[in-house]
Amino acid sequence: MRDSRMIPLSVPNLSMDILDNIKETIETGWVSTGGRFIKEFEEKLAEYVGVKRAVSCQSGTAGLHLALRVLDIGEGDEVIVPTLTFIATVNPVKYLNAEPIFMDCDDTLNMDMNKLEEFLENQCTYADGKVVNKKTGKQIKAIILVHVFGNPVDMEKLMTIKEKYNLRIIEDSAEALGSYYLEGKYAGKHCGTIGDIGVYSFNANKIITTGGGGMVVSNHQELLDEIEFLSVQAKTDSLHFIHDDIGYNYRMTNIQAAYGSAQIDRLEGFVETKIRNYNLYKEEIEGIEGLTLLHFREDTRANHWFYSVMVDKERYGIDRDELLRRLIDSNIQTRPLWRLIHKQKPYLDNESYRIEKALIFEENLINIPCSTNLEVEDIEVVIEALKGNKKTVMRGD
Repeated sequence: MRDSRMIPLSVPNLSMDILDNIKETIETGWVSTGGRFIKEFEEKLAEYVGVKRAVSCQSGTAGLHLALRVLDIGEGDEVIVPTLTFIATVNPVKYLNAEPIFMDCDDTLNMDMNKLEEFLENQCTYADGKVVNKKTGKQIKAIILVHVFGNPVDMEKLMTIKEKYNLRIIEDSAEALGSYYLEGKYAGKHCGTIGDIGVYSFNANKIITTGGGGMVVSNHQELLDEIEFLSVQAKTDSLHFIHDDIGYNYRMTNIQAAYGSAQIDRLEGFVETKIRNYNLYKEEIEGIEGLTLLHFREDTRANHWFYSVMVDKERYGIDRDELLRRLIDSNIQTRPLWRLIHKQKPYLDNESYRIEKALIFEENLINIPCSTNLEVEDIEVVIEALKGNKKTVMRGD
């Protein structure tokens, strides 16, 4: 019989063979921002996602900050961002005194490309290679997109928009390492490798983890050169401590990279487990009236990082928040969707465009346990709890 331990939402899957790497960092003394594992991890990730080079950094957030900086985003500029994302996607825009414009999502939870195009066509002017927001008179320079929960964005449409309006594209791929396209123009391309700059995160709940840390990739080597330069305090001459710009202490540590170098070797196995567990959930949840497990795009190999369930109160009998409380009380860790960013206090005065669908997801979506070390028995417990909490709904004639 299963014990009463908590079934976590998403936790690291670590194995003891990682100790050899950690032992080496201790024995050599390379525990900080130098050491062989940093280069090794960068090379492994670059090879995995199919780019020439990757630059490690302190976090995914740091990577986004650096990306915006090298794309010359600054005070007086605007950046289009999703409202449905974790706030770390948007905060770096403010770090540089630029302003975000919030966009709605589509059925995949990703930025709505139709509304994006509509906004650019109807609410902006385009001349001399610059997009100007009619409402504010400010130039829109870039779009930050998020491959939400590992579900790839419609990059074909986005890149068409990019070319039409001369915009820079940053792919927040924090949740999408291991996701790639199977069909179309970008078949075989990984999330993060199509726009101008891609950023990955290795936070503890990601598909692989270094405890923290991030990685930046780009097909523009000059951008990566500048990102690397800025991440080490813009040090031009390390012997004489010459600094030619304002830089940051955004380096990854060798201990973090030691974890990452071992973790990335297991990534494909983690994705296989994620897909298997998702399908186990799907088979059962499809039979529970009032619950819908959100799908991943079939023309992609999504990493299936997070599993999202929509709760229809009228058909299920209780609302999302009540189900959330009951699952947590049953030692099943779950969470609601993030509070939409355009509703957060620091962003109440920023422009948002036709936010509609995201409001529905915010109110009714729940994330259920999805760790790669989740046992089939754990999935069965979650399924039984979802079934057991459904209330009989009385319908009139």
